[in-house]
Amino acid sequence: MPAVRMSPEQAYQNVKAGQAILVCGYDDEATFQKMRLDMAISFGEFRKRLPTLPKDQEIIFYCA
Repeated sequence: MPAVRMSPEQAYQNVKAGQAILVCGYDDEATFQKMRLDMAISFGEFRKRLPTLPKDQEIIFYCA
């Protein structure tokens, strides 16, 4: 599926409903802590989870 832009409101609703995972696009843990949004996981955590995620899992990446 190609990348799709969505509004912050739609992204929040999808994550809140459990339909999507919100991932901070920064690889550095300190930057993640500084830029962290509510319900987001770090890029490192995403990489750990990647092998177990369903193929149709919606993933929303963000960076500032």
